[in-house]
Amino acid sequence: MPVAVGVRTIRSGSRLERILASGGFAVTAEIAPPASADGIEIRENASRYRGAVDACNLTDCTRARVHISSLAAAAIAIQEGVEPVMQMVLRDRNRIALQADLLGAAALGVRNVLCLWGDPPSAGNERDAKGVFDMKTEDMIEMFRNLRDAGTLRGGDKVKTPPKVFIGAAADPFRGSKEESFGKLRAKVMAGADFVQTQGVYDVDAFEEWMRLVRKEWLHEKVYILAGVIPLKSAKMARFMVEKLGAVVPTHIMDRMENAPNPRAEGLSIAVRTIKALKKVDGVRGVHLMPVGWDGVVPRLVKDAGLAPRPETAV
Repeated sequence: MPVAVGVRTIRSGSRLERILASGGFAVTAEIAPPASADGIEIRENASRYRGAVDACNLTDCTRARVHISSLAAAAIAIQEGVEPVMQMVLRDRNRIALQADLLGAAALGVRNVLCLWGDPPSAGNERDAKGVFDMKTEDMIEMFRNLRDAGTLRGGDKVKTPPKVFIGAAADPFRGSKEESFGKLRAKVMAGADFVQTQGVYDVDAFEEWMRLVRKEWLHEKVYILAGVIPLKSAKMARFMVEKLGAVVPTHIMDRMENAPNPRAEGLSIAVRTIKALKKVDGVRGVHLMPVGWDGVVPRLVKDAGLAPRPETAV
């Protein structure tokens, strides 16, 4: 049965959901599983994150490159005492596999899932692979919501035990116009997303303009929004974020990274200031940290941003 917490209702056993529903400011971080049959890297990163974050995303073959599956990685994270957010992309699964993986993940103890479109196969290391893309992201969200709340599969059959999961989606405030990006967010919220993690934010003022659209339609009252933060390691990385990934990095931040005697220390300082600024934005309920190959920075970033210790909430 759902559990009431304040004005929100808990629909899963998720620690992340409980923290958000109780009014807490949540912290999630990301682990990219390796292209290896050895899960030691996942275990090492999970052990670093234990106690520093509320939940940890396990990515699903990012950039269409073959890695340990997000389902297996999520199971490893649970073994290490870290609550996972299992990412699931539409690129590789039809509706049968999506629902099967969700049921399997829930049976293994996964309580959070992030619904994503996925990079096209042509971007990865198996370029001749055929993308599935059986439905839209909002269709996937709605399908999972119905499976959780009504115990009903997409085709109408009932399941004996529904998966009690906290359903997430992604948003990019800086891709296309603010109105276009907001429209995509609205569709995912209306489909039933419980929480949203955004792409990396460097321009807090531009992000605040996007959040005004969110607040205008009261979407921040319908979904928990976690703003993305990607700490910069170098000026080269900053340029890559702009040129290859479409990030919006203000000139003053580019200048700071270009002129910094210690780029990593500067990048950490920028990320800390960004988190503190995002925490003041009305409607932001947490941050999602994406270290991009700099996994050891997460505990330091959480501490320096004043977000440690994390709440003692049972998983």
